[in-house]
Amino acid sequence: EAEAILSEEDAQKAYEDFVKETNASIEAKSKDIVNKSEEKAQAEAELVETKEAKEAALLELEQLSNYNAELHQSCDFVMKNFDLRQTARDEEVEA
Repeated sequence: EAEAILSEEDAQKAYEDFVKETNASIEAKSKDIVNKSEEKAQAEAELVETKEAKEAALLELEQLSNYNAELHQSCDFVMKNFDLRQTARDEEVEA
């Protein structure tokens, strides 16, 4: 009978240790879930900011490209008509 009581006490002690370890593991995993959720939320916020910055950069790039095209057309017009305007000015000066 003493052996049975001792065995039962050992089993009870083992069970209590198991419960403590399980609870500690659950608590650690819960904290890990909270930390990872926070990291995920932060990463998602950074993703949104990065996408917005990308869109802004693409818009600016498109505007600069359009401005470049306008300048190119203007420059082409000036270069195309330069000789004609130079001749007309020379004629004015001579007159």
